Amino acid sequence: MNTFLKGMSILVVATFLGEVVEFLVNMILARELGESGMGHYMTILPTIFLIMMLASFELPVSISKMIAERDESYHRSMIKHAIRLAVVFTAVLLIAAAIVLPIIPVFKDYHPLLKWVVLSLIPVMTISAIARGFFMGKQDMGKIAISHFIRRAVQLLLLSAVFQFFEFGSETALLVAFCTLAGSELVVFLYLLHYFIMSYQKIKSVPGKHVSGREVRKSLVEVSVPTTGLRIFHSLTHAVQPFLIKFAIVGAGLSSEMATEQFGMMAGIAMTIGFFPAFIAHSFLIILIPTVSKAYAEKEFFKLQKLLQQVMLLTLLYGLPAVTAFYFLAEPLTMTFFHSKQAAVFLQLLAPYFLFHYFTIPMQAYLIGLGLVKDAFIHSVYATIVTFSLIYLLGSRPEWRMEGVIVGMNTGSMVILLLHYLTICKKIGITWLAKSTIKDSRI
Repeated sequence: MNTFLKGMSILVVATFLGEVVEFLVNMILARELGESGMGHYMTILPTIFLIMMLASFELPVSISKMIAERDESYHRSMIKHAIRLAVVFTAVLLIAAAIVLPIIPVFKDYHPLLKWVVLSLIPVMTISAIARGFFMGKQDMGKIAISHFIRRAVQLLLLSAVFQFFEFGSETALLVAFCTLAGSELVVFLYLLHYFIMSYQKIKSVPGKHVSGREVRKSLVEVSVPTTGLRIFHSLTHAVQPFLIKFAIVGAGLSSEMATEQFGMMAGIAMTIGFFPAFIAHSFLIILIPTVSKAYAEKEFFKLQKLLQQVMLLTLLYGLPAVTAFYFLAEPLTMTFFHSKQAAVFLQLLAPYFLFHYFTIPMQAYLIGLGLVKDAFIHSVYATIVTFSLIYLLGSRPEWRMEGVIVGMNTGSMVILLLHYLTICKKIGITWLAKSTIKDSRI
């Protein structure tokens, strides 16, 4: 537990600094791109994140789980086979992406070079994923934390320098914004690769035990494939959601340009503020996967129960005050940082969505660590059906519009949280009130 709390503290501090920097990044983007440009930026961003996620193949999750569950003497052999699998996967994905990206319709409204910038990220993301998974499994959270901060800091420096000394048209400005994102990923890649090579040289000098390539590939695929499927589903829904939202509120009587601006205010301003405290939840996500995996592999159910209680309590202690502040200080926050008064209403209405989101992220990590990725996927499908249905039904009504969209988002986030929590409680032997139903912690 001390290792968990220490790693958690390192991640929280570093990720907090990274979130502060990302907040500044979004301020620069909102100022330089304008409301319409920010709307276009937020519209294509989920699609780009989907491609980046495919490139990582969820190797950070599968490798960290494998490393955490196995003795250190097996690590050298496992990493060697994981690298071979990643190289083959990267080659196949690069070829497929080079063929598919130029014909994806969503890129037609953006600069022609954007698709090639995204293509260049594929090998970078795959190799970074191996290193990230290794350090997560070893619970070397310092390097993970620093890499998160570096990504944000480099993007901020690049954005500040480029937009200070140059002026661009709207289309080129969007391309530049995405180029700074790619540049930050490249720097993180070099940082992680450097320390990964150093760590690998150390474990090579120690006698190790052999693991067959087939066994390693099976272990990785059993986690990576369903987890990637889950992430693909999330990414696809997030990629589709902007278009569904704009379609719904245009049907309610807004112009296409006004719909894009309103979505930009909600996604680029209200959500930037509301998701700021989620750096704590994402820190939980990173450290919980290997911690829960190891505890479950060793049948330490009491530890799992205690850990869940601590995570829920800590989330409540930071989440409730955060959303309360967002609700009562919405206008000062949006006006001070983004000079947008209308976004304050969206921030207030999204308060339940943010709170549920803070709880859902560590719950998903628990499900992955317990080997319940399939359950997490099913929960996501149910919640998305509820969310999308309400977004369209309420958002397309003239008296609701964006307010109806937000009601749908709030409801969907509540559904997935409850499904995650009840499934975890059943798996580790506690009631929904977090009371143990087993006497022996090792069953």
